[in-house]
Amino acid sequence: MSYDLQAVIAAGETLRAVTRGLSAARLASIGQGLSLMPMTDALLETVTDGTGAGELGFQRLPGGFEKTLAGWSAGGPVAYVEAEYFGGVGEQRAAVWDGGTIAIAPLHVDEGEPFPPAGSPISQALRRLGVVASGGEDEFSAVRLDRHRYSGAWIS
Repeated sequence: MSYDLQAVIAAGETLRAVTRGLSAARLASIGQGLSLMPMTDALLETVTDGTGAGELGFQRLPGGFEKTLAGWSAGGPVAYVEAEYFGGVGEQRAAVWDGGTIAIAPLHVDEGEPFPPAGSPISQALRRLGVVASGGEDEFSAVRLDRHRYSGAWIS
């Protein structure tokens, strides 16, 4: 089985406010006051500035979009996350912007690497956004990011 996620995650109010003018943006509530905006092909085309891949090491972060995320974070922390797994093997990336600057530099766990003691990159980003995990689960599980296997399924 595979799992594929590329998304922006932030407080629901924050994402609704900053995406009002983006007709390609679709939001899905994930709980604990957060919403997720999957990076669909239509959205990628809308938000890229035409420059190549950024220096942050993400696979699908649109060119120049990190500047947009920094601007959006003036209203509260905003995370960009990526995960790609097949047969239980894969990788994760995450970064968080807050107050206009990067608050958690891009975290990356490659295929075959164990998660650090602080948790997976996505769980660390979610924790910075205020997600609280309870007994035996991590932040990723607390907001049930495993309920859909592909980014687009969040909005279909």
